[in-house]
Amino acid sequence: MSSTASGKNGTWRNWGGNVSARPARQVAPASVQELAAVVRRAAEDGLKVKAVGTGHSFTSIAATDGVLIRPQLLTGIRRIDRESMTVTVEAGTPLKRLNAALAREGLSLTNMGDIMEQTVSGATSTGTHGTGRESASIAAQITGLELVTADGSVLTCSEKENPEIFAAARIGLGALGVVTAITFAVEPVFLLTAREEPMPLDRVLAEFDQLWAENEHFEFYWFPHTGNTNTKRNNRSAGPEQPVGQLAGWFEDEFLSNGVFRVAQWVGRAAPATVPAIAQISSKALSGRTYTDIPYKVFTSPRRVRFVEMEYAVPRAALVDTLRELKSMVDRSGLRVSFPVEVRTAPADDITLSTASGRDSAYVAVHMFRGTPYQAYFTAAERIFTGHEGRPHWGKVHTRDAEYFARVYPRFGEFTALRDRLDPERLFQNDYLRRVLGS
Repeated sequence: MSSTASGKNGTWRNWGGNVSARPARQVAPASVQELAAVVRRAAEDGLKVKAVGTGHSFTSIAATDGVLIRPQLLTGIRRIDRESMTVTVEAGTPLKRLNAALAREGLSLTNMGDIMEQTVSGATSTGTHGTGRESASIAAQITGLELVTADGSVLTCSEKENPEIFAAARIGLGALGVVTAITFAVEPVFLLTAREEPMPLDRVLAEFDQLWAENEHFEFYWFPHTGNTNTKRNNRSAGPEQPVGQLAGWFEDEFLSNGVFRVAQWVGRAAPATVPAIAQISSKALSGRTYTDIPYKVFTSPRRVRFVEMEYAVPRAALVDTLRELKSMVDRSGLRVSFPVEVRTAPADDITLSTASGRDSAYVAVHMFRGTPYQAYFTAAERIFTGHEGRPHWGKVHTRDAEYFARVYPRFGEFTALRDRLDPERLFQNDYLRRVLGS
């Protein structure tokens, strides 16, 4: 994946290509003090402020016609505290750089998502997550953060310092201020054994509770127009380390999962009638494999085929019904869906606007190849997800608004009240936040 890009005319576009904006100015502060000055000047000039990471959100959460803050100079590890087992990192640091740096120090995050191109602040602010029976999202691993608020103040937040802000700002949507540094809990680096295995969808759904209970991290991909899935089970291992071989890794992760898959997507986009046949072939292309490696080399994988995505968190107990309804909808709709559906889980957490706030959750993500019409599919899927009180990922396509969120988030009012206090003039407002949080 590449970073977010700006065209010659100053237009900013996200990675998925479905969001663009033309900010009045773009700045890359080299220090927290410079960033605070940028915020104060924008307020004086009557311009809105948004910070952007690498553009991996599919919503317009970072779009602005005001001041766009780019964090590429705010990178690197500030400090590692081996006594408290924490690492403090600048907000613009890409997750891939953090993961590699921690590994060199013999440390690791407990859990992570399936890509690592995002900045740490962008990933946490939108609720990026992986899959886990007990281990939750990246934001749930935060023990402290630094925040520049609308008046240019720099706040340090943790469970002991500004705890009410800390409870919300871990997934703050960019609505409370600009995150400039994050402190994560870490642990000694460990090994994970990954077992990837094709499995019929009917079996996965029938045995889902057992598969979830028996594995620290369980996820699967279902290929629409088929009854097939690829499953992945990650569990801690005493070793020895047995990474995927270089040639085998290139063949499966690059040649098949990216190269051949991209060609299949091109064919499906040009000739939709071929999609079901392509899906049958794709669902059987990857064979089972088992390997053992350090966490970020197991949790994450390259994603070079560009797409647009919608993802909802439903109560974990509702997952099987949700998947059956989704499959039934696709089977009877005449839609041609060329991308697999991704399913993961997370335990309940205590972050105000986390999609797993207060309830054990399962995530269902639907995708369409970039440039392929996706609205009909996403609209039908969203109808199913909201029927189960689903909560959309803050960085992925959805049509929900503040009225809906007030119903599905018991602590929604806490967040909006905090926003009223920290940003009464709505310096960090944009159209997306106006829709999802209200004016």
